[in-house]
Amino acid sequence: MTSYAARQVRRKLRDIAALPAGEPVPSPCICICRVDPRSGLCDGCLRTIDEIAGWTSMSDAGKREVWTRLGERAGAAGAAVPQDAGAPKP
Repeated sequence: MTSYAARQVRRKLRDIAALPAGEPVPSPCICICRVDPRSGLCDGCLRTIDEIAGWTSMSDAGKREVWTRLGERAGAAGAAVPQDAGAPKP
């Protein structure tokens, strides 16, 4: 799981939480579409294959549930990444 994906999910999650009821829930896809064989999660959006495949047929409530799980996954990924992981090396 990449720290980049975790940062992107956490950033978008704030926008999803602010969406008024009835607004379409956007896809978490960021066009980095490859599944990590160890975790079974997409390197770009942190969804499982089943979540990706079912996205278009999910209700908005179902999509919000996926976003909640993505936030949990991103939080776990962020906890495992050192603070300076993205900092340039001197």
